[in-house]
Amino acid sequence: MRITSAGNQPEHIAIIMDGNGRWARRKGLPRIEGHRQGIESARAVVRAAGETELRYLTLFAFSVENWQRPKDEVDALMEMLYHFLQEERHYLIEKKLRLRCIGRIDELPKRVSDQVKGIMEETASFTDRTLVIALNYGSRTEVLDAVRSYCRAVADGKENPESCTWESFARHLYTGDGIPDPDLIIRTSGESRLSNFLLLQSAYSEIYFSSVLWPEFSREEFLRAIDTFKKRERRFGRTGEQVHTKVPETANQL
Repeated sequence: MRITSAGNQPEHIAIIMDGNGRWARRKGLPRIEGHRQGIESARAVVRAAGETELRYLTLFAFSVENWQRPKDEVDALMEMLYHFLQEERHYLIEKKLRLRCIGRIDELPKRVSDQVKGIMEETASFTDRTLVIALNYGSRTEVLDAVRSYCRAVADGKENPESCTWESFARHLYTGDGIPDPDLIIRTSGESRLSNFLLLQSAYSEIYFSSVLWPEFSREEFLRAIDTFKKRERRFGRTGEQVHTKVPETANQL
């Protein structure tokens, strides 16, 4: 069944998957069991997204700060990531779902980065729907990398800083080759912060904070977040009256 709605339909949803460790602790289980169950929630949400008109789903899987965790936990996370992608590869191809990854992919273990790049290449021709996984990602790191990229483009004569616009700079972000800004960001586990995730891209995003720990985040919770989004009024700096009279949006809403 494909779910549609005449209301506001998000094109891109990004999720901060949080609460694996707390879920495991409440169950009296090792932290790694929380991550293992969290992978099942990720799998369920990817499939739920396929029932909607959503074109982009971004999952925040591993941050640049996560390297600070105990080595055995990081190693286990990398192994789980490898097997998750291995298992999902056939699903992605069958459903014509393009895989994109944002972050410093080359700093991941070679086995994982090679697999990521291979699946991205295999699915690159699919354009209807995209699964974006944020790996070794941090928004501040992304900005630094974008500044370096922009400066190189200026040195090569490809960019002119005197005519720099948000659009010209944004092309140098990890999402700059066609990934739209998220309409909705979901954060699980009751925390109310963005945690260095898509800070520039989320300037006009709606945010949905769920008290549900990620391992218990179900298809129903995901669809409930979408329903909540559809009831919100997005003004982009305009008045409510302008929104309802469908005044065209300007290029830079402030």
